[in-house]
Amino acid sequence: MKKKTEPLTVIELLKKEYPAAKIALNYTTPFELLVATILSAQCTDERVNIVTEKLFKKYKTPEDFANANLSIFEKEIYSTGFYKNKTKNIIGAAKKIINEFSGKVPDSMESLLTLPGVARKTANVALYNVFGKNEGIAVDTHVFRLSHRLGLSNSKTAEKVESELMKIIPHNDWGIISHLLQSHGRAICSAQKPKCQKCILSKMCPKTGVNNPEVR
Repeated sequence: MKKKTEPLTVIELLKKEYPAAKIALNYTTPFELLVATILSAQCTDERVNIVTEKLFKKYKTPEDFANANLSIFEKEIYSTGFYKNKTKNIIGAAKKIINEFSGKVPDSMESLLTLPGVARKTANVALYNVFGKNEGIAVDTHVFRLSHRLGLSNSKTAEKVESELMKIIPHNDWGIISHLLQSHGRAICSAQKPKCQKCILSKMCPKTGVNNPEVR
């Protein structure tokens, strides 16, 4: 008989295992978090933190980013990958925030989604970590992978995975569940070599797709 994962039990166990779970990206202002999250697409948080350590010393405000030299900025974020699109989006987002939101990162899903480079994941990250709002669940590679392995979702897109998780995760836990799954994904349930023997969820986990590259 196939095991069935209970979402509430998953949350309870992960909260005990990772009581200090929080976002791995380093930032000091709402706009810095927005920039770091855009840079994190298809890139590790560790690499992003290395890049932003220097970046945020040079560019301190949305105005600084809006006035950045395109070619120089591309070189500064080159190691995060997709640097041309990320440069265009970050500078574009800075200009839009200055022109349409009085220089401040907007605090609504609707407004955030109008910014270049901002989709639901980035918007959810900003809303929860900056404004304390639970409007959705940020689905990154860790959340996507663990949701499949735990049998919480079998959808093929991040948007559909988010929709399914929102139906089974209590609203108050929408923000923290991402950090909990990310922490567990980094520590135990890695893409290539999950440490199932050390996993606190092993007794309930159906291990769906552990050997399937599609859910890595």
